[in-house]
Amino acid sequence: MQIAVDAMGGDFAPRSAIEGACQAAEEGADVILVGDQSRIEAELKRIPSVPSNLSIEHANQVVAMEERPIAVRQKRQASIRVCARLIKEGRAQAAVTAGNTGAAMIAAKTVVGSIPGVDRPALAAVFPSRHGRTVVLDVGANVNAKASHLRQFAVMGHFYAQGIVHTPSPRVGLMSVGEEEGKGTDLSREAFKVLQRTGLNFVGNVEGRDVYSGTVDVIVCDGFVGNVMLKSSESLASYLAALMRQELTSSWRARLGYWLARPAFQVYKQRTDWNEYGAVPLLGVRGGFFIGHGRSKARAIRNAIKRAVEFCEADLHNKIQSKVAELHQQEEKLLGAVTET
Repeated sequence: MQIAVDAMGGDFAPRSAIEGACQAAEEGADVILVGDQSRIEAELKRIPSVPSNLSIEHANQVVAMEERPIAVRQKRQASIRVCARLIKEGRAQAAVTAGNTGAAMIAAKTVVGSIPGVDRPALAAVFPSRHGRTVVLDVGANVNAKASHLRQFAVMGHFYAQGIVHTPSPRVGLMSVGEEEGKGTDLSREAFKVLQRTGLNFVGNVEGRDVYSGTVDVIVCDGFVGNVMLKSSESLASYLAALMRQELTSSWRARLGYWLARPAFQVYKQRTDWNEYGAVPLLGVRGGFFIGHGRSKARAIRNAIKRAVEFCEADLHNKIQSKVAELHQQEEKLLGAVTET
């Protein structure tokens, strides 16, 4: 399978994207670098041994980070749009970018297209928890959502947790302000009833504390709530890391304690560092589409490509499509029964 990498997207492009792509290619991923061919070739000259399973697709335009995302509609040769076109043409099965998030989402939805039955593709993030990892979606693609959209998010989160996090029977929870069914907004109360009929392992409402407790494997919410959770969590992880560095270098005793506990601190860093996952997938589009931080460096790009390969190997977009179609059939039967009565 081929993974298209937007070589021109991100604060450190093209160097970081190219270095990360080469690392992933060395580990077996087939990678297509998409961007200005002359700049890509110039960067590749810095690398001692360029993997043979890495190729270049020329794209002479870029949607800059500060540009309006809608610019991707006019820039038909923008690197992120060419990535999307490679998926549509079947020349790539997934794409990875650290560029303009809005432009990436527009390219994915307009060029690649949504899975039939999915009204709103969603961004899914993986959070560390006490007993493994928790998939949270949506984390920013849909600030406003309906109950039917949250049902689709639950289906997509279920299969992502199965295929990528390797949770056999994911427990799905709905983010609210209380565990009781009647708690929350009009949206969450309606979504609760809808999720009960999905056939998924829906366990009811969850609260903010459940993100890290490990009591559920998938948490469903709208993009406004999810994005606040994501950005707050990243900020907290960064603050705690800085605080520990400050305290652990405050005296010779603290420095000695750090060296003795260094393996434990390394595990903590791996579990809380967003670079370990590299990017979040836009679930609900045909093929895989992974969007990373603008400040992604080589390690994040490498890991994003690994996630994209796992996504494709698990055939997740076809599994999502099948389940969404099944739920729509159930709805049609229910509506038909109601009409007859």
